[in-house]
Amino acid sequence: MKHFHCKRIVLSAGLTALLLSGTALASPTLQQGSHGHDVLVLQQKLNKIGYNVGSADGIYGQGTEQAVAEFQRDNKIRITGIVNSSTWRALLKAKKRPWGSQVQPPVRHTPAKSASGTGWTQRSRELAPNGTPILPRSKVNDLIFTAKKYMGTPYLFGGSTPKAFDCSGYLQYIFRENGIIIPRTADEQYKLGLRTTSSRELVPGDLVFFTTYEPGASHCGLYLGGGNFIHASSSRGVRVDNLSNTYWAPKFLGGKHIVK
Repeated sequence: MKHFHCKRIVLSAGLTALLLSGTALASPTLQQGSHGHDVLVLQQKLNKIGYNVGSADGIYGQGTEQAVAEFQRDNKIRITGIVNSSTWRALLKAKKRPWGSQVQPPVRHTPAKSASGTGWTQRSRELAPNGTPILPRSKVNDLIFTAKKYMGTPYLFGGSTPKAFDCSGYLQYIFRENGIIIPRTADEQYKLGLRTTSSRELVPGDLVFFTTYEPGASHCGLYLGGGNFIHASSSRGVRVDNLSNTYWAPKFLGGKHIVK
């Protein structure tokens, strides 16, 4: 059974150069269908300041458009979801959005256009903070219900939609469906919550991590209770396994207690 998923995508330092210099102001207009270096720079900047687009892949899709629209709204720029010169200028000065009381309540992942069809009306929550529980106990059952809805969804490296998931893309998606934005990759998700090495300390809703193809957290899942966890397996897609499984037991890295 091979697990070549959830590998962290590392962008070179040069990708941020455009946004660190005045040349950003001369960048071309970006919108759905755009792709390439400029889109990578845009996505990296949006992720850094708290407008989560998921994996920075250089493709201007719906997630990037929504994040741009949210940024424009916060900065009193005409909400179009299209990056123009005024949006680039605002990005140059932008600082990370806070997590907490200053953030508007979360909404579902699917964006909706305004009645006029000219702008976006919904907003996503900020990226969850590291090292602290983030999941209200009252939301555990809803999260598990969402997770089980996608049983059988096929695996795809880099997949982050119900068409196909990889392990960390699956977790990010189901959390986002419940109003909580977590990082895109397994190693970043491992920074969430409080670490526990014993499965006996886990409660339903916590996260579990495994070391598979490289040192550290390279696979992840959602703990269901009774030793069971649900995850996107590279061999069988979204499924439930047990921590005592002969494949997973020796690879168990630990759990992260995220339920508060």
